[in-house]
Amino acid sequence: MDRFKWAFFLGLIAAFSSSAFILLNAHGLEHRGRLKPFSSDGCSRFPDGPPGNPEKWRACCLRHDQAYWLGGTFDERVAADRALERCISEVENPILAQTMWAGVRVGGSPLWPTEFRWGYGWPYTRGYRPVTSEEYQLASSLLTGQPQKNPDND
Repeated sequence: MDRFKWAFFLGLIAAFSSSAFILLNAHGLEHRGRLKPFSSDGCSRFPDGPPGNPEKWRACCLRHDQAYWLGGTFDERVAADRALERCISEVENPILAQTMWAGVRVGGSPLWPTEFRWGYGWPYTRGYRPVTSEEYQLASSLLTGQPQKNPDND
């Protein structure tokens, strides 16, 4: 698939995702819930490395998963996906990096009810809500294993 067709396809997916998110929010769907402890499956639905080095780019995916776990704004998601692309490009090659970038852009929307969507540490309805300073503190404590106070948004 040439670059124009690929860009058009990703544009359609982005337009669908954005429209669906706006419609969901327009009908009063509201985020409520707690941040779950961090978990990662590495490079979700993708190998963590080639057969000869099966964890070669796993560290790139773990950093990306930390960003996806916490979530945040649309721009923060774009930045997380670009950081993954840069990391994979440095560790392996730009073609693999672009392939993985396309996969996370399509499959990582907060609208998909998956365990690897943007903001997967929160209940499904969080979407692209900004992370508050209290939530950043909570996330930091969950990542370091320190005692935490998990704000109840119920």
